[in-house]
Amino acid sequence: MQTNIEIQNTDTAYNALVEQIAEIVAQSRMRAVRAVNSELVTTNWNIGRYIVEFEQKGNARAEYGKKLIPRLSKDLSLRLGAGYSRSNLANMRLLYLRFPIFQAVLGKLNWTQLLEILPIENDTERDFYIIETINRHWGYRTIREQYHRGLFYQLAAAKNTDEILSLTKTDEGDLQPKDIVKDTYFFDFLKIKTPDYSEDDLEEALIKHMEEFLLELGKGFAFIGRQYRLTIDNEDFYADLVFYHVVLKCYVIIDLKRGKVKHEDIGQMNMYLGYFALDMNTEGDNPPIGIILAADKNDVMVKYATYGMDSNLFVAKYKLYLPEVNELKALVLAEMDKLSKK
Repeated sequence: MQTNIEIQNTDTAYNALVEQIAEIVAQSRMRAVRAVNSELVTTNWNIGRYIVEFEQKGNARAEYGKKLIPRLSKDLSLRLGAGYSRSNLANMRLLYLRFPIFQAVLGKLNWTQLLEILPIENDTERDFYIIETINRHWGYRTIREQYHRGLFYQLAAAKNTDEILSLTKTDEGDLQPKDIVKDTYFFDFLKIKTPDYSEDDLEEALIKHMEEFLLELGKGFAFIGRQYRLTIDNEDFYADLVFYHVVLKCYVIIDLKRGKVKHEDIGQMNMYLGYFALDMNTEGDNPPIGIILAADKNDVMVKYATYGMDSNLFVAKYKLYLPEVNELKALVLAEMDKLSKK
């Protein structure tokens, strides 16, 4: 007769078996979905190649050329069914024109995601959205939203111009604390209209729009908590927002300032960094990062106030309104053109 302990051990082993089977089935299904998506993208690229090669042989000139896609759409739809509309065939053609040599990275995107990215004219901007979509698992709605917000140009404008051309080539293995911090953050998604908002209002709004906030911060941020209590010498202090960066493996403390950053704000953040480094870090954690987000800052004062302090302490600005994207685009493209000629 089995004892209770033996029955419990058997149940535990059985439950583990169920979990193992469920996990391997889930992984298999995911691989199957990825394989189907990859095959569809490959097939569409080849269809685009056939269309372009047919045109380049001189068979699709003048009036006949204008009628090629409509005629092909009609004939393929009759023979193969749905999926061969004029717009879809035009996008397959565009896929091949954008990528005359098939790249493995394309197989990591599904066709719906590619439809949002293919129309982007600038090569560097297009590559940026491809990499971000893969790294951050964006759906097509997020791609569309971030493109219309001008995310690429915001990021490029917020970085040193020498870094613009490397936006699509960042190696996470070489990521440094300075790489995850922007000079300026845009909180247009908060839609704060009143000029007399408080720091509490700003914090509350960011919490309510955490998904958009994380997108603005960049990849790798995991939210830990708000008004995080730090007890030092029997006195309580509260860090506005605390995150953990899963790539850099470190805590990130963010303090929000309604007006211009002051030297005492910097001293307080340095104390927070000391607390997390000495009392919160565990084995495997890297030194924490501190970011003071202020509506304004005096660069000279910041330079003096941070002299000799932790290099992981950063002061950045935030803006509640998005600059005119066309202005940012013109500025960044001009800088990129200069860099490409060096």
